[in-house]
Amino acid sequence: MRIAITGASGFVGTHLRERFRDHVVIERKDGVEDVLSKLDGVDVVVNLAGAPIIRRWSDPYKEVLVKSRIQTTEKVVRAVNQSGVRQLVSTSAIGIYPDGRTCDETCPELGTDFLARLARDWEEKAMECAKPVCILRFGVVLGTEGGALRQMLTPFRLGLGGPIGDGRMMTSWIDVEDLMNIYSFVMERGLSGVFNAVSPNPVSNRELTRALARVLRRPAFLPVPRFVLKLMYGEAADVLTASKIVYPKRLLDEGFEFEYEEIERSLRHLLS
Repeated sequence: MRIAITGASGFVGTHLRERFRDHVVIERKDGVEDVLSKLDGVDVVVNLAGAPIIRRWSDPYKEVLVKSRIQTTEKVVRAVNQSGVRQLVSTSAIGIYPDGRTCDETCPELGTDFLARLARDWEEKAMECAKPVCILRFGVVLGTEGGALRQMLTPFRLGLGGPIGDGRMMTSWIDVEDLMNIYSFVMERGLSGVFNAVSPNPVSNRELTRALARVLRRPAFLPVPRFVLKLMYGEAADVLTASKIVYPKRLLDEGFEFEYEEIERSLRHLLS
């Protein structure tokens, strides 16, 4: 299987390039004709492009977040529609769901904040593709090369880790290796529609920090006050303090088997 990847230099994109060695990279600067030429012989396009979410959201940066996702997806969709590509696998986030509500892919209600609107618009743009479209809604992707876990490791290794606030907020997460297996699964079967790319076992922030402390054999008793994150990231702090209780119903219904369902097993695998 030959794939093309947007956002190939990022955390998830790097893992995809390692998993799928037969690939081409779509650059941000590529026009529609450039993309189309790269799609010759490509079976699946994986669309990951988008500026990093965890940064302070000024109004100009919000515009960057939107354009980096919507404009790239529009360009890719136009090229895919003119190509022999058989499937588009695009990206979204569980931030599309409302806070504090238990959701799977059948959830009738979506969030209304900036991140939820961004995810909804991103998905709608991908769905304009004339080929089968599979959308993966990412939870917190755990891996040592990037994402939330990488940011947590230094303070925890120094014995300075702890939960955010009271630690009650829920985290829906996915081991990066399981995420790669999900990509293989949906591409090999040509699946379409929305899939939540999360473990079947969401955990509280307190459970997550305690598991990480056990794996690293370090204490985890210094909570991070929410206001500190607000000072650091402004509105973007909501991404770190949101409570998402999301389940991968469609993946389980299709027969996907997770290798790392439990948080401590995942952390031990990643940090061994």
